[in-house]
Amino acid sequence: MGSYVIRRVGAMILMLVAQSIAVFLLFAVLPSNPAALTCGKTCTPQVIKANEVRLGYDKPLYVQYGLFVKGIFVGREYGSGTAAFECPAPCLGYSFNRSENVTDLIKSRLPVTAVEAVGACILWLTGGTLVGILAALKRGRWPDRLSMGTALIGYSFPTFFIGLVIQYLVIFKLRIMAYPSYTPFADDPVAWAKAFILPCITLAVVYAAFYARLTRNQMLDTLGEDYIRTARAKGLSERAVIGRHALRAGLTPIMTAAGLDLAGLLGGVVITEQVFGLPGLGNLALNSVLASDLPVITAVVLVAGAFIILANLVVDLLYAVIDPRVRVG
Repeated sequence: MGSYVIRRVGAMILMLVAQSIAVFLLFAVLPSNPAALTCGKTCTPQVIKANEVRLGYDKPLYVQYGLFVKGIFVGREYGSGTAAFECPAPCLGYSFNRSENVTDLIKSRLPVTAVEAVGACILWLTGGTLVGILAALKRGRWPDRLSMGTALIGYSFPTFFIGLVIQYLVIFKLRIMAYPSYTPFADDPVAWAKAFILPCITLAVVYAAFYARLTRNQMLDTLGEDYIRTARAKGLSERAVIGRHALRAGLTPIMTAAGLDLAGLLGGVVITEQVFGLPGLGNLALNSVLASDLPVITAVVLVAGAFIILANLVVDLLYAVIDPRVRVG
């Protein structure tokens, strides 16, 4: 088990390095001058040149990447002389558009996205898995047809459409709740929680549809195995057969999909955050694209990719726990 963990951690580190190089080069080769994007349309050549020096864009590309990596681990300094200023570790860059460290921007937005993603994940895993199990147990009967038909409809519509429909029904038609606006937790915990209800439900509706179909297919494959018939022949209750044997055996693809989907949402839920006005990473990324704020865009892409890579590691380690055969080879 120890060697398996070491191999997987080593592979993760290599992927993180490769990802950082790819993202850094991708934004470095853009035809636009990053320094010219820091001072608007009134930039003069002298100001652009000064900003190139302050941001380090006057140095060779490999030096720029080295400074970027150094900033992540030990911090870095921008500019020189009296105009120099520090960016403490982990430094992901500096946004001249916002006059703020990129790391601070991400730290302030990440908790919002994390609450939204984790809340939605709990809802879609619970709802989707239960519906999928019910459909598999009632295969060919009306519960199966109804749940799978509903899941297909839910999976077919885009997130923004489902979000707008939920807003209309809950807020304007049924008037169950007023339109929630994001409030920091320290100011009003109740208002803070209300702001996440509809976004979490919106994401859960979309993802639960997929997980219901995935769980149903996995359960149907597993229920036809010989060891399931053996378990029933031994007199085990149906709950024990389903819970201890069938569902556990079908967890592998569900766990894979859940880990990657959650990691993807942690990287920013752009559409949902725009629909419901949540100040998360997705909102930050979209506004940074519109403002051509390259340091922020680069950092958000790196963070989103890192979440995917870390999720792959976690899923691989969980595989080894659920199925010891994974550790071999």
